[in-house]
Formats: sequence, C-alpha cells, structure tokens
Amino acid sequence: MVRRLPRKDVAIVGLGWTGSIMALELCRSGLDVVAIERGPWRDTATDFNIGTAPDELRYAVRHDIFLRTRQETLTMRNNSSQTALPIRRWGSFLPGNGVGGAGSHWNGQTWRFLPDDFRLRSKMIERYGEGIMPEGNQIQDWPMSYDELEPFYDKFEYVLGISGKAGNIKGQTQAGGNPFEGSRERDYPTPPMKQGYSQELFMKAAAGMGLHPFPRPSANLSSAYTNPYGCSMAPCTYCGFCERFGCSNYSKSSPQTCVLPALVREPNFEARTECEVTKVTLSGDGKMATGVVYVDANGEEWEQPADLVLLCAYGLFNVRLMLLSGIGKPYDAGTGEGVVGRNYAYQTGSGATAFFDNVNFNPFAAAGSLGAALDDYNSDNFDHGPHGFVGGASITNAYTNGRPIMYRPTPRGTPTWGSAWKKAVRETYQRVTNVGAQGSVMSYRANYLDLDPTYKDELGRPLMRMTFDYQPNEIKMANWMAERCEAIAKAMGAKTTQINRLNTPWNVVPYQSTHNTGGTVTGSDPKTSVLNRYLQSWDVPNVFVMGASTFPQNAGYNPTGTVGALTYWALDAIQKKYLKSPGALVQQ
Repeated sequence: MVRRLPRKDVAIVGLGWTGSIMALELCRSGLDVVAIERGPWRDTATDFNIGTAPDELRYAVRHDIFLRTRQETLTMRNNSSQTALPIRRWGSFLPGNGVGGAGSHWNGQTWRFLPDDFRLRSKMIERYGEGIMPEGNQIQDWPMSYDELEPFYDKFEYVLGISGKAGNIKGQTQAGGNPFEGSRERDYPTPPMKQGYSQELFMKAAAGMGLHPFPRPSANLSSAYTNPYGCSMAPCTYCGFCERFGCSNYSKSSPQTCVLPALVREPNFEARTECEVTKVTLSGDGKMATGVVYVDANGEEWEQPADLVLLCAYGLFNVRLMLLSGIGKPYDAGTGEGVVGRNYAYQTGSGATAFFDNVNFNPFAAAGSLGAALDDYNSDNFDHGPHGFVGGASITNAYTNGRPIMYRPTPRGTPTWGSAWKKAVRETYQRVTNVGAQGSVMSYRANYLDLDPTYKDELGRPLMRMTFDYQPNEIKMANWMAERCEAIAKAMGAKTTQINRLNTPWNVVPYQSTHNTGGTVTGSDPKTSVLNRYLQSWDVPNVFVMGASTFPQNAGYNPTGTVGALTYWALDAIQKKYLKSPGALVQQ
C-alpha cells in the first residue's frame, strides 16, 4: 500500500550535479525541496578519505561507486532486427551510484560547445547543401543559441573553479587559448594546469603544423579557490586518481566539493537516499504532475506530492522514467513518430598511440583533465566538403593516470601474459603517449531508446532497450580523425605509431565513454522534441528534465559543461518566469 506524505514545493529525482544545483538555488528561493536519490549518501571525509580513496582495485576495477546492474540495467542491440539482451555488467559506460552521481567519479574535462554546435543542421546545409547530411539523420538545431547560454556557462565554470585559458574574451582572440571558442565575458576562474613533457611535445608539434593547441579546461584545479557558494577547494596534487574515484584532496570539482556543503545548511532542504523513484504521478487528465512515487530501502512504497517535479537523474534513467510515467509520446522508429527515446546518441573515440625512445613521460603525475587540446577539426572549424561527413572531434594529448593495475600500454601484437608481456610493459610505461580524438555522434532514426517488451526489473517494470550502432558518417569521421592524430604523433618525434580506428559494431563490453545523450531532447517543435527551450515538458508543464538526455545530438566534447550551463539556464527560467506564473513557458 502506498503511503502518502505531506506535500513539498519541489521533488527532485537524483542528487548529482543538476539535482544539487537545482536544490540549492530553489531552497534559496524559499521553496521546500526534497531530493530523492536511489544510491547512498556520499561525502568526501567519509567516502573518499585519503586512506582509502586511491584504491584502484576497489574503485577502478570493482566499480565501488558505480551503479550495479541489480539496481538497474537495460537491454541492448545494434539494430531493430536483433533481439536485445540485458547488460549483465556495466562496461561501455559506467553510471554513478549515490549522491554526486557521475559528478563524483568523472575526469573533470569541462568544455563549452561551439556556437556552430547549437545550429548544426542549419550551418551544414547553408555551407554545403542538403547533400552532405547523412542518410537517416535526425540532426536538429538547438532551440537556444551559444550566446544565450554564455552567462550560464560562466556561472557553472565559476561554481566549479575551472582551470583554463580563455581564447576569446568579448570577441577578442586571446593568445594561448582556444581561438575557435565562442566569445566569453571573462577568463576562467583559475589558471591552466601545469603541462607535462608529452603535452609540450604535442603543443610544439601541433603549432608547427599550423594548428592551434591550448591547455584543456579542467575541473582538477590548478590553485586554491573558493566558489560563489563559499565552498573552498585545494590545488590538485596530480595524483592521477580522478576518473572512477572520488577526490580526497578537495581538488576535483564535484557536487561534494562545490555545492553540497552549502546545500546541507539550507533548513528547507531534505535528502532521502536509497529511495528509488518508480514513476511521476499525474493528474486525472494527465496534464499536470502531482508528485512522485518511490520505494525505500525496506521495500515500502511512498507517494511524495509536489507542485514541481525535476528529473535530475543520469540521462538514460530520466528517459526511462518519462516512458514509465507516460509523459510524452514514446518514439516509434518504424513510423518515425513520437519523441521520448528519440535521438539517442553516444561518442566516438579514435586516435593514435605513439612510442618514443629515451624519454620519461612520468604518466603517474597526472590528472583527469590534465592535457593539451586543439579544435581545428571540431564542429565546422574546417572544410567538410572534401570529406563527405558532418561532425568533428576535439583532439587531445593527455595523461589522466598511470595507475599500476589498468595502465599497461604495450605495442600491438605484444603477448598478453608471461615474460614477454612484462618486458614490454617495463620498456613502454615511460615512453608511450596517446593523441586521441573524441568525436561527435549525430542523431539517426535507427538509434533510439524504448521499453523492452520482454525483460523487466524486480519491481515488474520493463527495462529500457537501447538500439544503437555507429553509422557510416561517424565511422568515416572518426577514422579520418585517427589519421590526423597519427600525423601529430609523428610530428612529436615518435619512433613508431599505431593508429586506433573506431571499433565497429559498437560493443557494450569494453569501456569507451559514459557520454550518453538524447532521448528527452530539447527543441522548438513538440513533434520532434520532448522539452521546450527551457527544458520543460511540452505535455506536463510542471515537469522539467535536466542532463545530457536533452541534447539533440552529441558534439565532439565531454558533455558536463553544457549540462551545467543548461541547468542554470532552466533554473533562471523557473525562478524568473515559472514560479511567478506556473504553466507552459512556450506556447505550442
């Protein structure tokens, strides 16, 4: 029997980056806010203590702070002619578990998307004509521009204390920064991280090729910093325990270091952990949310009435909750109609590995976002005409870690065990680096999310089904990028190189990227989007959805910077418009 609780002004599903920011700001607006989080509470002092935090076996291998498939999984297939099967162990991507979510275990790479990324369809057709658009694509312009988001990128970066070097301030190109970035009002709040020897070689080689390298923007802070919420952070020690780990040094921006210390002081905030929201409840006519239903750790079911419901879980799970709650029309790939689950996209990874003689790169002195990058081949910064694809990639040379268990780079063809393998590991460890391309993935009719017709979770709810594979456009783009990476690696002075092309078909087993996007996309047309430009449901106006599931397609960057900017953008609309006059912020 469902037990009904007293009403709250706001119910937030998930307490990661977006949920904690929304909770803090709406509490400060005077609202009673409850955040309901499936995983446990986590904070730095108890969960990421210096005595246990750098435990590679526990965190990186055994996935201590990641979601378990017994909590939630999904089924996967490459195309609609296949039968999807459940994922038994998270591999290609690793959703977080608990307060902080993926914001606790991320690397810290914090990018702004480029202005052209927000009007990609229009830009490509204007410059190249319809013929360049890939077959079966559903590429859409975003309903907001880079210029509209710029103040909110800025706000997110200053909450996180991002370390970097601006390339364009108020329209003026800045030496040492990214000359392709959109205009910004001011520089990053902290200076760039100190680069290693490999990055020095990369920047020198790239500049010599006429390219434009710059230090990668980083949420691993170069210096001490106190953010606008009064949360203080320490400078990074370059320990290399960032991705898959919480930071014991208060140096990696996360909800734990940047938001939660302020949020827990708000008297009108409540967090309920180890409670899984099973659906958003709706009014009789289905046009308003009345709250959420969740199951606690004892298996008891509760109804939490609320005036405003914010879906702030990991993107894939926001999509599933929308489908299970009956909000929005589910996407049907057969007819191309419906919107929830539409435009799922992922990320490509390709590049080149470079082997050197007589160098010591010291890969153990690393950080999740330490590195140098260039954007010459990203978005529409280059002429796509001769190449026959759309999209692009950010190219980087970076060391995120040189940890003892999982960092064992060896030349292709090396035995995978025994004395020959040990010899290769010993000889290679200090002398190898990578030039990598993180590429965009467009949206297609054939790639989507829906509810699986066969498999259910322990509560009897259908699992979500993922249908995805890389399309010819992405394969061509990623492999072309790999060749650009190899050219840079050779210019760096590598003795030998090996090119790393995109692996196809997409495989759910090896880790690749946790950058899942789409499924509840924002747009200008309710027929092709779930949310309006303020991330508000077209169908149920007191439901807002945060996160990368709102992206119409994915760009050649990590998504967190744009997720943060969109959160402050939607928050601004809620505070200045919705709370004064609840209802649809964009008329259909």
